[in-house]
Amino acid sequence: MENVMRAEGYYKLVGKKDVEGIKKYLHPDVEFYGPLATLKGKEAVIQATSGFMNAFESLVIRTKFGSGEQAMIVYDTDIPGIAKSFPGASLLTFRDGLIVKIELFYDASRFAEKKKEIFS
Repeated sequence: MENVMRAEGYYKLVGKKDVEGIKKYLHPDVEFYGPLATLKGKEAVIQATSGFMNAFESLVIRTKFGSGEQAMIVYDTDIPGIAKSFPGASLLTFRDGLIVKIELFYDASRFAEKKKEIFS
């Protein structure tokens, strides 16, 4: 349950767009896997998360659960020009109380469709 609380705390800070706050949750060797990117290292993950923070207007946590070293956060984001209440899920793995792996799950086709509109 402790890791679920950590995961929720991390995503609350993401929702508040608090870049400095999220840093304390990330392991130096954190890995990030998502439909649009794979990243390794704390600085790369912070940079990508900062970009995500700049893209959305709001992030609302729908539910959270976990077991052992993993926690799952399901959330909705409002992303102007893409979608309202855009659903996503994040599976976080912890080591030594820090996030060592982030796996994002969402429908990336919405972003591909928007890219087509912009560049067509």
